[in-house]
Amino acid sequence: MIFGFNTDVKHGDTIYHVQSEAREGELLLQTQVFVRGRCVGKKATSYGSKTSEVQVGDAQKEQLLREQHRLVLDAIREGKLENILDHPEPEALAAVKELDVQWLNAESIHADRNLTMQLRVTESGAPAPSARLTFRFARPGAAPFYTQAVADSGGAAEIKIEVAEADLPDASLLVQASFEGRTATRKFVLRKAE
Repeated sequence: MIFGFNTDVKHGDTIYHVQSEAREGELLLQTQVFVRGRCVGKKATSYGSKTSEVQVGDAQKEQLLREQHRLVLDAIREGKLENILDHPEPEALAAVKELDVQWLNAESIHADRNLTMQLRVTESGAPAPSARLTFRFARPGAAPFYTQAVADSGGAAEIKIEVAEADLPDASLLVQASFEGRTATRKFVLRKAE
């Protein structure tokens, strides 16, 4: 008997298609994960060997496959897909991460009483020109400070906030990038360089 499961599941802005089937010829229960038609990884479990005396029945195979399918769905919902795949496709998984914010000058950000952060916004690894960034700078004992910036054609943006270096420890910066209807939020904790 041939059986399988197909489920679409959403995590963040990404829809994953999970397809599980019994591959009788290879004695495998295989689950594949697709994003926009591209396979991003697989999970396979052997259910016997060709020389084994013990035969696994269809009901057992279906139950095992159902459990494997559910395991992959749960991992996607928890944002831990790469932890359970047999051989995740790093490039493909990176492409799933639609929008990303990178901190380019993390080693040197304070000079002349200014906190300067250079950031780059990318979509699937490519620059996100004109992405809109909203910043929330917070530190103990002070009201939060908000500012905005727009990324240039290379996805780069820079902000400067006037603040004493002594006020930076335990401060944090929340950055939200918006681009073509998608958003990504990153929190950066500021510490004094050692």
